[in-house]
Amino acid sequence: MKKYGNELSVGVFVFLGLLAVAYLTLKLGDVELFEDKGYVLSAKFNSITGLRKGAEVQVAGVSVGKVVDIGLDYKNHVYRADVKMRLQDGLQVYDDATVAIKTSGIIGDKYIDLETGGASDTLLAAGDEIEDTISTIDIESLISKYVFGGVE
Repeated sequence: MKKYGNELSVGVFVFLGLLAVAYLTLKLGDVELFEDKGYVLSAKFNSITGLRKGAEVQVAGVSVGKVVDIGLDYKNHVYRADVKMRLQDGLQVYDDATVAIKTSGIIGDKYIDLETGGASDTLLAAGDEIEDTISTIDIESLISKYVFGGVE
């Protein structure tokens, strides 16, 4: 009888350890099991150099969402990056909103800075596109233009 009690204790201990490892893996890996909270807006950029899926979307420095998908859009013989952002419910974004890709710090991660607008009365709904975009500045190309005399 004592033998089964020890085996049961070890089994429960191992099970709880596996649950703890699974929880930490999900938390540290920033994995979201239920991603349908909030709504998705899209924006098209000429360049998104350094922006990754999972990057933050911020309003006034406060995180309000994440980049959920990055794709390529081809229209009128021009390729543009199509970025889809999942924003938290309750955030009101107007059709005169502006999005810009910025860097946190000098060499930090890229994030999307969202100016929600408000001069217009028309709110954007799930699936709509933010028209006014500001692409990322490619520091490497600016430095190479300066070094090789391309800056006027």
